[in-house]
Amino acid sequence: MNNKNKFIKINSKVVKLIINVFKTHKSLTCLLLFVIIGSISFSLATPQVLKYIIDDYLIVKGKSLLLPALLYFSIIVFLGIFNFGKEGIITVFGQKIIRKIKEEMMIKLTRIPIGYLATNESGSIVSRFSNDVEAVGSLFTNGIVSMIVDTFKIVGIVISIWLFSYKLGILVLFIIPVVYFLTRAFQRKMLKAQRLYRVLTAKVNNHIPESINNIQMIKSFAKEEYMEERYVNYLDESYEAMNKINFYDSIFSPIILILRAVVVALVVILSSDQLSFLGLSIGSVAAAIELINNIFSPIENLGMELQNIQQSIAGIYRIDEFLNEEEETEKDHNLTYEKIVNDNLNIELKNVDFSYIKGEHILENISLNIKHKESVTFAGRTGAGKTTLFKLILGLLEPSSGSVTLSNVKVSEIPNHEKRKIFGYVEQSFSFIKGSVAEQISLKDENISKEDIENAMKFVGLHDYIITLEKGYDTFASPHLFSQGQMQLLSIARAIVTSPPIMLLDEITANLDSETEENIISVLKSASSERTLLSISHRLSSILTCDRIIKLENKSIAME
Repeated sequence: MNNKNKFIKINSKVVKLIINVFKTHKSLTCLLLFVIIGSISFSLATPQVLKYIIDDYLIVKGKSLLLPALLYFSIIVFLGIFNFGKEGIITVFGQKIIRKIKEEMMIKLTRIPIGYLATNESGSIVSRFSNDVEAVGSLFTNGIVSMIVDTFKIVGIVISIWLFSYKLGILVLFIIPVVYFLTRAFQRKMLKAQRLYRVLTAKVNNHIPESINNIQMIKSFAKEEYMEERYVNYLDESYEAMNKINFYDSIFSPIILILRAVVVALVVILSSDQLSFLGLSIGSVAAAIELINNIFSPIENLGMELQNIQQSIAGIYRIDEFLNEEEETEKDHNLTYEKIVNDNLNIELKNVDFSYIKGEHILENISLNIKHKESVTFAGRTGAGKTTLFKLILGLLEPSSGSVTLSNVKVSEIPNHEKRKIFGYVEQSFSFIKGSVAEQISLKDENISKEDIENAMKFVGLHDYIITLEKGYDTFASPHLFSQGQMQLLSIARAIVTSPPIMLLDEITANLDSETEENIISVLKSASSERTLLSISHRLSSILTCDRIIKLENKSIAME
């Protein structure tokens, strides 16, 4: 654990980002320190002024209470102002920290190899961007700063009470751990119940869209009763969890109030004329009672703040793991389309091995030379590594060993914006982006003109259909506007809009009927003229006319 703490202090990129935020906003940092000191000082001054008013003005008759009342009122006002300023500045810093961390994480995401995304669930990555970053943000909004303030408040209150009476100070020192451990015990139980409630609430919420999305299957297989029982069970479980939360919440406050009342009553009894054990004046008793009332709140807060800090540290570890992930090969921005594309645009793989997980090879010792304008089809069973091979050729993945080159240039070093001019990649399914029909093809690339888009659509035979839509090419695109075959044609149009010299087709006719398949193959035959064409196919019937068929088997090339 010590080693981990040392890691956080010295090597943590998250901590460095946080420190940088404070360094960047020096004036705001100084203002935060000022309002924290002011908040603590005025909170401790209030009971002292109360003691002064009671002993020197209320007991002594004939003195005007106007000035002391104004003094007390002013202190209360300034305390409110400083507390408001403290909370406001802490919130501002929390938001700045969250923004800075998210910016760095997004920059990192653009540099991480696609292999990382293949071995890590998208939900886990999203959780780091949301839950973990928010946890780190709360490190300051509800963590370290608040804990420091509350600690100083407790210390200040104990010292103030000790100055009134060391006997009362000893009593308070005995109370502090009792209140703290009682608070922590309840907070742990409430946190456990809240976590369970969140899980069960997620199940309840997920059950509804799950039922709607699968309603046809549910009715077809007569599973209505089963789905209803599941939903009722989730509701009952979440109801029980909420009852636990309400129970702990409802009994904790009265327990603290009773404990506070007992302590106050004890102070009053011990200060009475009959016992006179504490030897306090009436003003000191009133001030001591206010201080005792004030000490309960920061003690309660400390328990939750420590919990937040623990969660935040876990978030820091997870974000650091993400920020320390290996990045893809640095791109050579001098490598332009013009420098790469020539009459010798050959693709060469030399002794290529690849594995997503270390030691578990997907491909082994792949050596292959594909000449410019050659047509090659890759065949093999599902999971043989055909799509992985395509991603290596595209430079989306880097080989574990060996090299993949294009015109004797490492594909992984070519900038991505230049790759789009070189490679046209047609995937198995079409992914929509938020935007118009035209933007589905251009992907909002300003270098692609409207004429380029229309030409690509005419080439695949979709232009006549698009102009019948309400706003033509400016119609907002959604899946319901297109059939499965049309979406595959959109994918081809997206790939050829930049007129790339190399086309890669990844099993694009697998889920199509024979008529649609025939139409798409016809389009692809036209697209393949004067281009290098690489395709993946499981069915011999869908294999395009090609120069070579390469079969992948047992992680390597079986034959040509």
